[in-house]
Amino acid sequence: MFTPIETTVGALLLHQATRNLLFQNGDILGASGFLRRLFSAPTKELIGFFAGMAFSYVPLNALAPQLVTSYPSALLTPQAAVFTVALGALIGWGTKASNGCTSGHMLCGLSRLSGRSAVVVATFFPVASVTHHLAHPTLRTEACPGDLPCYTPVYPSSTATASLILLAALSVFAARTVPSLVARSTISQTERKNKSPHTNSRSAPRIATTFFSGLLFALGLHISGMSHPAKVASFLSFPVLEHWDPSLALIILFGVLPNLVENQKRGFISPPKFASQFSLPTKTLKDVDAKFVLGAAAFGIGWGLSGTCPGPAVLRALAQPAWGVLWMGGFWLGGRIMS
Repeated sequence: MFTPIETTVGALLLHQATRNLLFQNGDILGASGFLRRLFSAPTKELIGFFAGMAFSYVPLNALAPQLVTSYPSALLTPQAAVFTVALGALIGWGTKASNGCTSGHMLCGLSRLSGRSAVVVATFFPVASVTHHLAHPTLRTEACPGDLPCYTPVYPSSTATASLILLAALSVFAARTVPSLVARSTISQTERKNKSPHTNSRSAPRIATTFFSGLLFALGLHISGMSHPAKVASFLSFPVLEHWDPSLALIILFGVLPNLVENQKRGFISPPKFASQFSLPTKTLKDVDAKFVLGAAAFGIGWGLSGTCPGPAVLRALAQPAWGVLWMGGFWLGGRIMS
């Protein structure tokens, strides 16, 4: 069902996760790229990001347990195992070929007015929708039980809303303040006077930033519903309105648009808080080729079949480790095929 309150709060948390990482560390939040680098060349910052994602279950269970994503049972039959590995491989190959997924291209790329990201999003969204319609012709999902149209809004109680706002506010406050406090405690008095902190002095606040960006990102996925395969599937049921849950459209309104406004307002001339410069993609629309578009389409097929992309897959792997081993193994294998 349509969850305007929860998804709006979740989208704002996704905005905070991506803008914090960008304007504090100078990095783009790309879940598929982070995951691939975690397998091949892990760093303290990457480990910090995924530790933050894992930690999200703690405050969420404490303040809004009803919003912890409930996943379908993970079948461990040989056929199901092969299918899970194949889906992971398809998404792994597709995101490697197209250099990203929903987080890097939609949340971060569109808000930077990237032509390459626009091509990817314009490819994987319709492909995912068509795939979902073909693979699940009834379009019924557990996210929309009963006889009411799926676009019917449902609202949390006043108590649940208050807890949700408290959780979001505390998380954003911590993400904005803790890295700066860490920086003050690690940068020497001399460095502060010279205003030229060394790289080693920036390491701790950068790790703190990635941890809290991972925390906000995971909370945003849970609370918005983007980590719920059935809710994603219901969004992909458009244009059959009876089965369409418009919730995830709010991620564009309250996740991508705030990023766009802030990017346009601040620009990328002044360096980020804990880096000497931004680490932004250098390729342009001129670099788009057939393999790039095919990769976006492959990702769209995998997303349409399963309702799961790399960021949500991390959360599901934490909740269902056996499923996670299979999917992550396939994701790694798919990326290796591209190498």
